[in-house]
Amino acid sequence: MTIIERVTNLIMKKKNEYMVKIGALVVFAIAMGLLEAVVVVYLRTLVYPDGFRFPLKMLSEKIYTVEVAREAATLVMLAGVGAAAGRKYYDRLAYFLLTFAVWDIFYYAFLKVYLDWPATLMDWDILFLIPTTWISPVLAPVLCSLAMILMAALILYFDRQGRLICFNKLEWAGIYGGALVIFLTFIRDYASLILSSDLPQNHFVLRDSTIFQSMTAGFVPQAYAWGWFAAGLGMILLALASWTCRTRQQSAATD
Repeated sequence: MTIIERVTNLIMKKKNEYMVKIGALVVFAIAMGLLEAVVVVYLRTLVYPDGFRFPLKMLSEKIYTVEVAREAATLVMLAGVGAAAGRKYYDRLAYFLLTFAVWDIFYYAFLKVYLDWPATLMDWDILFLIPTTWISPVLAPVLCSLAMILMAALILYFDRQGRLICFNKLEWAGIYGGALVIFLTFIRDYASLILSSDLPQNHFVLRDSTIFQSMTAGFVPQAYAWGWFAAGLGMILLALASWTCRTRQQSAATD
């Protein structure tokens, strides 16, 4: 075997190992999406036997605590997988973003299979409970997941090419700033309910408040802040575009 053949075989072996890793992470994320959907099927069968809709029903303190713990554990699992799969900060970040996004998309796909929900991507959903209730139409988290897949793909592509350039401060500001704007659109409604009256800020105390219970019992979201969401997502995409162009330019200059 010549030196060229050995080098070619080594490159193909590393490429195959890389694709196997990506495939394993995607399969793991799909399985997590299935598991998450199954838990929600159980919950909705118990809490919303006639079908999920707003206004939200108040969960018992025990179930609420368990749900918060489950959500926190999910994030730890996804972060752990990303850290185990990657060797450096940026590829660990990419693997985390990839698994998170695939998990979220397939979570909704499996809910559609088992519950025939959502009927459309404009149906409202509970996204998260930490630090307060996040709600939005399903389309919003799906778009966020697609942006995360894009970011992960770009990082992994440039990393494989050996041309990965770090995000600069302005690009990080765009990514974190955009994420913050989107986060605020998710929590806006329930944060407004809490801040609009003299309610306690501790959620476990808040849940015992008859005022809060009466407010949430009649709350049905009407309009989502799509303009702010678009601005936040646009900030992230502009930061990614800037980083991509800068990486290509610096790579071309060194070739």
